[in-house]
Amino acid sequence: MADNNFKWYVLKAISGKEQKVKEYIEAACKNTELGQYVSQVLIPMEKIVQQRGNKRVIKERNKLPGYVFVEADLVDECYPRLRNVPNVLGFLSDAKSVVPTPVRQSEINTILGNVEEEANADLTEMSFMVGETVKVVDGPFNGFDGEVNEILPEKRKLKVIVTVFGRKTPLELGFNQVVKE
Repeated sequence: MADNNFKWYVLKAISGKEQKVKEYIEAACKNTELGQYVSQVLIPMEKIVQQRGNKRVIKERNKLPGYVFVEADLVDECYPRLRNVPNVLGFLSDAKSVVPTPVRQSEINTILGNVEEEANADLTEMSFMVGETVKVVDGPFNGFDGEVNEILPEKRKLKVIVTVFGRKTPLELGFNQVVKE
């Protein structure tokens, strides 16, 4: 569907109902002729890492609550069908215009790029320091305390020295496998 008529638009949705809007549009695309006019539906998500005790919990949350991005060819039949989706408040448009304003491709690329970067990156990167004491919270050495020996930011890892049976043992651990003490 690499047609030049397809542009990105923003639907305003009831906050918290974005996923329902996406599901409804995708179902309508599969079951009706709306699929000819809509190529993608996107809700930008971000990963949030929370510390609960000694465990890290990764959650996803909506990066832009209340908005759903739709790549569509907004012909006469498509506009009212998308506008009347349950939980949709309307299209985001220029204040002077009633017609929906397409989002620039550069802005979409920024949003998509940020989403991909965050999906690939673990957001738990912390400022560790050499000599700092950390506790291993994941992997076979879970529960061991160690000292940061080296920081490898390009690999997103640390070299940590732990004492196992009285011997100092070097480990290479990810940022998400340790917590500061």
